Formats: sequence, structure tokens, C-alpha cells
Amino acid sequence: MNVKLVIGNKNYSSWSLRSWLLLSEAGIDFEEIRVPLDMPGTAEELRKHSPAGRVPVLLLDGHTVWDSMAIAETVAERWPDCNLWPEDAWARAHARSVSAEMHSGFSALRASMPMNCRAMGRKVPLPDALTADIDRIFEIWSDCQHRYASGGDWLFGRFSIADAMFAPVVLRFRTYGINLPQSASTYPARLLASKSMQKWLLSAESETEVIEHEELGR
Repeated sequence: MNVKLVIGNKNYSSWSLRSWLLLSEAGIDFEEIRVPLDMPGTAEELRKHSPAGRVPVLLLDGHTVWDSMAIAETVAERWPDCNLWPEDAWARAHARSVSAEMHSGFSALRASMPMNCRAMGRKVPLPDALTADIDRIFEIWSDCQHRYASGGDWLFGRFSIADAMFAPVVLRFRTYGINLPQSASTYPARLLASKSMQKWLLSAESETEVIEHEELGR
């Protein structure tokens, strides 16, 4: 099977990370096509791969799939042996619910704390809307840790699509020094210790492009 994944800058692109981590942790071989974002030729280059003109894009045997959730569902269907959703029906529904919430929500967090792997130690104000987003994420992680810890150290025991969806939040909290309560600490620690995440961070930190509007608080 010919699998290619089009991504943006590893330092900045949270949506790219979700699909890249999913394929990497699932053990699926793929060719990475990196298109630096916010460059003069970026839009034209991305339109070669997707009508939406955005990353990530999965190119699978001549077919194009875009949007991180669509990519995740497609990968889960095409590689069922990877068990990228929990086997239990109610756990699976729970994983889908929190993944969808992450995909469509947390606007204050996205706006106030852009993903920037290189910007360790940055601080941002914590207005009520941002604090509410952070508290809700802690609530999700704590609940998953309480319910599924017996199966492993990912959100639902073993690695799932939900982990890929929340991975950029872990990096945001790492960048901006957000302290984690003990009840929500297992998953972030597991993610940061993974070989896939270490590989992503190494590449992100070696990138040289700078996207000015993502450099809040410089």
C-alpha cells in the first residue's frame, strides 16, 4: 500500500502532529511530505495535494483524504488490526466523544497558546475562557486515567486516536509551563516518553523557519 502524509512545520502544526503521530504509533510505514507553512509558495504547493489547501493530507493508493479526523477514521478502517479505537463499545463511544470535543472545541486555548515546540518557558495570561479550557482538559485526562489506567498509560489504556487528538495540547502545556495535577499526569508523561514524540520534537527543534504570528510572547 502506498501511503504518504503531507504535513506542515513540525514546530507549529498541531493538526499535522495528530495524523503523523497516529501513523507512527500504529506502526504504519509512510512517506512524509513536509510543506513549510506561511511561505510564498505554500498555498500553491498544498493545492497540489488537496482541494482544501491545508495540512494534514493523507495520500493513500492514489486517493486523497484531508482533515485530521477524516484521516484518523480512514486509517482505523484500513488498518483494523491496529485497534485505533477501544474494543469495548462504551469506551469506544467515550473515545470518540472526547476526540470530537478536541477537534471542534477549546478555541481559547488554540488562540492563546499556539503550538510552538521550540518556545520553552513562554508565559501567557490566563483569562477565564482559557482557564476553563485547561480545566476541562484536566477533567478529561483525569477521568480517563481513573477509568482506564488498568489497561495502560494512554488515555484509554492502549494507544488510540484520542491520544493523537490530544497530543498537541501536551506540547502546549509543556511550552507554556502549565502545571498538571497528579490525577491528569499519566497520559502526558506517556506521550512525551514515546519514541514517536521524541522523534517529532527532535525534528521540530531543528527547523529554521519562523512564523511570526505563531511567536506570541517573544
